[in-house]
Amino acid sequence: MSQVIDTNVPVNANRALEPTPPDVLLGCIWACVDAIERVVKQGGLVLDQGDEIFDEYRENLCLSGQPGQGDKFMKWVHDHRWGFPDEDRVAITKTNDSYAEFPEHDGLKDVDLSDRKFIAVANAHPSKPSILQSTDSKWWGWKDALADAGITVEFLCENWIKQKYQEKMGK
Repeated sequence: MSQVIDTNVPVNANRALEPTPPDVLLGCIWACVDAIERVVKQGGLVLDQGDEIFDEYRENLCLSGQPGQGDKFMKWVHDHRWGFPDEDRVAITKTNDSYAEFPEHDGLKDVDLSDRKFIAVANAHPSKPSILQSTDSKWWGWKDALADAGITVEFLCENWIKQKYQEKMGK
């Protein structure tokens, strides 16, 4: 099963090394570790051909593969990305502040440029893989519009992200 993984998933997996991660996030951190370990063992990571996702990973994770699980994932991506099946290296076309493959939907007009690549990749892939998301609460607000476009977001920290979104929206 192919998946697109937002950068915050391996970044949060690295937090497992913190001496005392916040209790509220401990379950989330381990869900991130489990998700990336599953992808490393089973494959199925979807990236863009232009390496925009890879470059964002590289800016936020350690290419040596140490010290954390997210860094180990980064090294795995670096070492194996050219061996991914062709359909899991998706072409996306940058157009000004978005991508040609980004779905047209009123509920997605405020999506950050840095997040658009993940959505464009999922939308352009033949099987429209889910996007793994951990702690970016804005995605909770986009989930219905993304579902309308045929894109599923798998929230690894659903209760936490829903609460954070509601706090930010004043609900």
